Amino acid sequence: MGNCVRRMLQKIFHRVPCDIPIISTPEKLPSAMPASLSSKFSSAEMEPVLQMPLCDLSSMFILERELGRGQFGVTYLCTERATGGSFACKSVSKRKLVDWRDIDDMRREVTILQHLSGQPNVVEFRGAYEDHEKVYIVMELCSGGELFDRIVAKGSYSEKEAAAVCRSIVTVVNVCHFMGVMHRDLKPENFLFSGAGEGSELKVTDFGLSVFIEEGKVYQGIVGSAYYVAPEVLRRSYGKEIDVWSAGIILYILLSGVPPFLAETEKGIFDAILHGKLDLESDPWPSISPAAKDLVEKMLTRDPKQRITAARALDHPWIRVGGEASNKPIGSAVLTRMRQFRAMNKLKKLALNVIAENLSTEEIKGLNVMFRNMDADGDGTITYEELQIGLTKLGSKFSESEVKQLMEAADVDKNGTIDYTEFIAATMHRHKPLKEEDLLEAFRYFDNDGSGLITREELKQALAKHGMGNDATIDEIIDDVDADKDGRINYAEFVAMMRRE
Repeated sequence: MGNCVRRMLQKIFHRVPCDIPIISTPEKLPSAMPASLSSKFSSAEMEPVLQMPLCDLSSMFILERELGRGQFGVTYLCTERATGGSFACKSVSKRKLVDWRDIDDMRREVTILQHLSGQPNVVEFRGAYEDHEKVYIVMELCSGGELFDRIVAKGSYSEKEAAAVCRSIVTVVNVCHFMGVMHRDLKPENFLFSGAGEGSELKVTDFGLSVFIEEGKVYQGIVGSAYYVAPEVLRRSYGKEIDVWSAGIILYILLSGVPPFLAETEKGIFDAILHGKLDLESDPWPSISPAAKDLVEKMLTRDPKQRITAARALDHPWIRVGGEASNKPIGSAVLTRMRQFRAMNKLKKLALNVIAENLSTEEIKGLNVMFRNMDADGDGTITYEELQIGLTKLGSKFSESEVKQLMEAADVDKNGTIDYTEFIAATMHRHKPLKEEDLLEAFRYFDNDGSGLITREELKQALAKHGMGNDATIDEIIDDVDADKDGRINYAEFVAMMRRE
């Protein structure tokens, strides 16, 4: 794609960094929205999101330090006044709920949490509350840390331990599907250990993109996160089998240290997912047992009709309790790769959050809204005429030849229309991953004293503020990013880290 065309695309389409989860696109839009909700409104105008009386959360819970944050909410440690018990509280500002679809998503997340609470390997739901400004979801506190953090901290593990972790993850998928829920965003960051003890349970904690499964329905919305998204999601025609694929990607990382489909751009990752060869031959795969590789292949079968189900996967010889998984340690190189993948993602994720936080709510929602508005007939594709009309509505004064250039640049499969996958590729293109001002803004966030260097202490402060790491994590980040080994991260090193996968 030429630089001229790329610049035009970047002006028209608001860009969202690749490592931020793919913004979900709407399923088939209903013919009419609920009469009680306008298409866009302020928090002061909206009816109660949870359709319950408003309350004062502070009368029941004390919000304490921040545990983490996502695109729409911040999670805090909280203490229940009546019992002194500790919980996690996800707080979502109503200002982030810009239209009725966001409200519907919020209600559905609460309903699904209630529905699944008490099931194995699913975080316990405590309650949902709302005041004039925010919606709060209170749930079990999982204080044992993220999945990969725990594994890396141990320093070694075996196939048998990997099988136990995989069994917990596939149990989540099986429980969800049996209970009529499709998760749609399974990834390592969404799995936390309930406590620090060796026998603590692994639990899934985020149902923000989950939906109830409707029999016979073909789902079309693009959801998930780049490394873990199933091929049929990119083709906009999928069902519950996508959760097995995502669990298979996590298993692949557990056994090899990195995801199976890597590329320099988001489009490259998507292409690899759709067409790339699953590598079970290069290091460390020769030392992995045939039974483990067999399960990986079955979970990462591209045809969802041929893919193993969660129920059948739980009965696979490698994964079941007392099965074929051996106590032979997985090679240290795998842990090194996992450590680097995890450390890089933590710093990059925080940097991208900093950039995303500087975008307005409208810009964050921009891709979704713009695609809907341009797709006038709601068929999931944008024609040349729809693009031309959409650009005119935006006040863009492109000539006919310039519009054709844009169309040709975005229409990857050359079928005369732009589907959502092509739209994603055009708007999230990462040949030049982020604008210079974005990178500078993120770097300055860490470089508190303006010295042009991110020190260990500055990194520690930033990560601690977002509940994203301990001293070992900081050491790993510096080791990975600090190319000249002076113990600090300069701007060139930071940019190099942001631009690599």
